[in-house]
Amino acid sequence: MKSLQRIRNKETQKTSRLGWIIGTAVVSRLAINTSRRFLYPFAPVLSHALGVPLSAITSLIAANQITGILSLFFAPIGDYLGYRLMMTVGLMLLAVGMIGGGVFPWYGTVLFAVFLAGLGKGIFDPALQAYIGKQVPFERRGLVIGIAETCWAGSTLLGIPLVGILIERFHWRLPFFVLGSIALTGMIALRVLIPPDSEYAGSSHHARLNIWQTWRELLHERAAIAVLAYAFLVNAASDTLFVVYGAWLEHAFGLSIMALGFSSIVIGLAELLGEGLTALFADRIGLKRALLLGITFSAVSYMILPPVGTMLPGALLALFLIFISLEFTIVTSLSLFTEIAPQARSTMMSGYFAMAGIGRICGTLLGGALWDTRRIALIAIASAGMSVLALFTLLWGLQEKHKGPHSSPSSNLPDKTA
Repeated sequence: MKSLQRIRNKETQKTSRLGWIIGTAVVSRLAINTSRRFLYPFAPVLSHALGVPLSAITSLIAANQITGILSLFFAPIGDYLGYRLMMTVGLMLLAVGMIGGGVFPWYGTVLFAVFLAGLGKGIFDPALQAYIGKQVPFERRGLVIGIAETCWAGSTLLGIPLVGILIERFHWRLPFFVLGSIALTGMIALRVLIPPDSEYAGSSHHARLNIWQTWRELLHERAAIAVLAYAFLVNAASDTLFVVYGAWLEHAFGLSIMALGFSSIVIGLAELLGEGLTALFADRIGLKRALLLGITFSAVSYMILPPVGTMLPGALLALFLIFISLEFTIVTSLSLFTEIAPQARSTMMSGYFAMAGIGRICGTLLGGALWDTRRIALIAIASAGMSVLALFTLLWGLQEKHKGPHSSPSSNLPDKTA
């Protein structure tokens, strides 16, 4: 009985520690996401403060986005040196970048600060997803990753408004110090809470850092190829619309800046609800089934935008449906894809985030080109078409196979149903 009680106490302590780790990671990731997203609404403020044209601020945004591609080379190191190390390195880069940008308020240093912040996100995010994939049982992973992903919507609902208050009431440099301080605190806390990655330190196999060999093996797997294609298509579809929806609302309905700000709150609420639905229901209906339903609903939501969006309430409703289905799809996919390659989780997730970044860049370019026609229907069709392609990619890549020595990782994925 005593031994059984000791086992139960040990499991309780482990669960409690994991809860603190996830909570700390969520707060840290809220700072990371805010550092990326606050550049968009406050671009005019930064332009005036730094004495540069607005086009120069778009270069800051581009520098932040392109780091997602670089994570393809840095984040896989977590599979060899441990996820604890990579999470702390990611937060260290954010802290150095943000505090440095606040101390030295020049365009060049702020550009470098934003670059470091983006690189920190590219390293931290795959490591966190891989850590959750390793520590949390598959049947509860949708819940935990759904909770971890709430910080994306939180950056819109909480982070950006707080940045606005700090800029308006104090100084434009203060948010840099606040975000950097949160990152520094999170780095120290995670370093204390997460046990050392001892299983990596003494392994000669992992010490070789043979990242390219890992990628060669992954790219021979149908499921891995499907994940990368899906990441590109879904994010290209979303940013094709996201980059022009504000201009469309202003052009079609004559919305003011304040009204456009309200529309971003609608999107933030949709993202939060999508993340909540993942946490509550994805595990119950099965992650694969939930993902296929989510991407199907996303495609349908894009298609109803033109006919429903002839009036402002219908337009906001359609955008709400698009972003709730999109967020549900993305968060569910993160939960599922952590099990595609258990032996190389960080490598697989870094590939996911890199392809997502490339997709966002391509979607931004496509959306801008299509918007020259001022026809939202063309943009909706393009986004829906890419979503349908993503659906067929998943059906092709994640289909069940008989287990065997050469079977795809997807063949071993459990799919718990209610």
